[in-house]
This record gives sequence, structure tokens and C-alpha cells, in this order.
Amino acid sequence: MSNAEQARRARLASMVGTTIEWYDYFLYGTASALIFAPQFFPDLSPTAGKLAAFATLAIGFVARPLGGVLMGHFGDRIGRKSMLVFSLLVMGCSTMAIGLLPNYHAWGAWAPLALVLCRVLQGISAGGEWGGAALMAVEHAPRNRRGLFGSYAQIGTPLGMVLSTLVFLAVRGATSAEQFAAWGWRVPFLLSIVLVLLGLYIRLRVVESPVFAEVRERRARLPVAKVLRHQPKALLVATGTFVGNNTLGYIFMVYLVSYSVDEAGLGQQTALVNLLLGSVAWLALTPLFGGLSDRIGRRNVYLLGSALNLLWAFPLFWLIDTRAALMVLLAQVVYVVGVAATYAPQAALFTELFRPEWRYSGASLSYSLGAVLGGGFAPIICTALFGRFGTTAAISGYVVVVNLISLAAIAAIPRHLGKPARHRDPAAV
Repeated sequence: MSNAEQARRARLASMVGTTIEWYDYFLYGTASALIFAPQFFPDLSPTAGKLAAFATLAIGFVARPLGGVLMGHFGDRIGRKSMLVFSLLVMGCSTMAIGLLPNYHAWGAWAPLALVLCRVLQGISAGGEWGGAALMAVEHAPRNRRGLFGSYAQIGTPLGMVLSTLVFLAVRGATSAEQFAAWGWRVPFLLSIVLVLLGLYIRLRVVESPVFAEVRERRARLPVAKVLRHQPKALLVATGTFVGNNTLGYIFMVYLVSYSVDEAGLGQQTALVNLLLGSVAWLALTPLFGGLSDRIGRRNVYLLGSALNLLWAFPLFWLIDTRAALMVLLAQVVYVVGVAATYAPQAALFTELFRPEWRYSGASLSYSLGAVLGGGFAPIICTALFGRFGTTAAISGYVVVVNLISLAAIAAIPRHLGKPARHRDPAAV
């Protein structure tokens, strides 16, 4: 098999695999915004029930570093491919289990406990999945196309959101409100098995990363310890750049759905259509920004995205509060431009920041920690801020603060990363 064919398969496997992973993961986010409070926390007030549902969402993020450390360790020790297959199986089985769970009325307190267990397994899988997918795509790439190749792993996020939202919309449209609440919401979770089987078929046909083959003899006994000892700055930079992006991503994917329905007065289907169209825009922009990072550098693309994120923090909710569906859609589409710009170069950036001997561990741990500090608690924080102050200005202020934190990390990204050789600093390594 030629190198070009191997690279093509690696890109496809990264894209399809992460799409399936995030389809499963985002089903949970949408359901936590619309379904889980009455299903698993019916004795709580609407606000408390929603906070409890969002808390189970956050638990998955807390479990991510565990998955990042475990799968990062074995990904650096025995290879990227095996961990990608393992993570897909764990995510698929836990997602199907959620679709089969009895609710609170049938199981009592055991129902939310079982839901939390499934969510922990999802978090462990997600913690190790992204790092492997990103490395497989980037490590098969030519040096001057790492951003573009890495964006295939990033495409899985909005594409997974598109698929999960389409399935939710289809099931919601085919059932009455009573049917959807009784059993319809389970269908998207159960359909996950079809996608998992497809993903396994594709991933099992991919060859191991050529970079891992080169460093196999130099493998670290404890790769995560090597990251902490030898590249703590890279870990901080990678984690910091992801905090702002992940916060904005989960505000878009979870909180804005809830806010559009409960506060802006839009119907569930309208909110889901807006989510779908915003995700399509994110999907289309991802390879464009990934390729752009190969031309002007990772740091500059991050700066462009962060600037837009800061400028749009307040207009976002001003437009949503008009309660006009088109204005809400416009608000969300512009919003995801900044999200896409700060997400597309991530696979290439994280790969380039860490040495190949412990790269899986470094990338996975950074990604997981950034998610815990960013998106994991974003829906809870937004809900609490709005409940406390009764105004979206508090949420916009939160967005600004988180983005300023990420800007400090972005400023520390080496300027030469992603730039053509003639534009690199000769002293850079």
C-alpha cells in the first residue's frame, strides 16, 4: 500500500471514528438539555433538575483525564491503532446502555446512578479517543499539511453533532411529545450500534502510525511522567488553548439549546434545527481553518478565532433575546466561526508540541484537562449565572474571562508552528 493510500485511510479513520464517538457523546448533551431532568430527576424543581442533568454531563468530563492517562499510556506503549479500537467499543457499549436504562419511576435512585456510570465510561472513552485520532491523522501527513490532515479528526466533532441532531429531529418529528418522552428519546442512543460497527470496520483496516513505528524502541516506561517532567510548559500551553474553545463549544452544543427553548421561547424542533445549521457551518469551516494554519501558522489562526469569540460574547445573547428564529440562527452561525478557528488547528498543534515518545499521553492529557476546566462545567455555570443574576450579561462576561485565559496560552504558542519553512525562525526547533 502506498504512503498516499495509507494517509488517506488514516484521515478517513480519524474522521469516521471521531464522528461516531462524538455522535454518542453529543446525544448525551442534547438529552441532558431536553430529556434527562424529567426522566431521571422528576422530584426536583425544573431548575434543580436541569442542574442535576448538567451535573451528570460534567461527570463525564471529570472522567476524561483518567481515560487520557490510561489510553495515552498504552497508546505510547503498544500503538495508536489498538487504543482507537478500544475507545470506540467502550463508547458504543455505554451509549447503547443509556438507551436501555429504566427511568426514575421504574428504578428509583438506581436509575440516575446507572446513568452516571454510563457517563463515566463515555468520559473515559472520550479522554483517550481524540488523542489517538489526532495523532493517526497528523503523523501520516506531509510536514506542510499537518493542519489540514489534522482537521479531519476535528471534523468529527461538528459532524457527530450534525448526525446526532438529525436523528433527534427525525425521531422527535415522527413521535408525539408523549411518545418521545416515553420511549422516542431512546432510539438515537440504540442506533449507535450501527455506527460503531461501521467505525470498527474502517479502523481495523488502518496501518499503525509511521511515527510510532520509528520510536517504538525508544518508548517511555511511564510516558505521562515524562510529559510532566520534561514538557510541563507544552502541557500548560495545550491545555490553556483548549479551555476557551471547549467552553464555547459546550455553550453552543448544550446551553444554547436549553436557553433557546426555556428562555427565548423557541420550540424544541426550532432549537434543534438552529443547532444543526450551526453545526453544518462549523463542519464546513474546520478544514478551511486547518489548511489556513499551514499557511499562516497555528498561533495566528488561534488569535483570529479568539478575537471573534471576544467580540461576539455580548451580541450572541442580544440576538437570541429577540426571540426571532432567524436572529437566533445568525447569532449561532457567527458564534461557531470563532469556535471553528480555535478548534481546527488543535490536532496539529498538540501533535507538534509533544515529543513522539510520549505524544499520545501529552495530547490526551492536555485535551482532557482543557475539557474539565472548560466545557465540562460550562452549562452548569451558565445556568447558575442566569439563575443568580437574571441576565445574559453575566454569561457573556464568563465567556470573555475564559477567552482571556486562553489568550495567555495562545500567546505562548511557538510562532513557527505551522508556518512554511521559509517563514520559520532559524533558531526554532
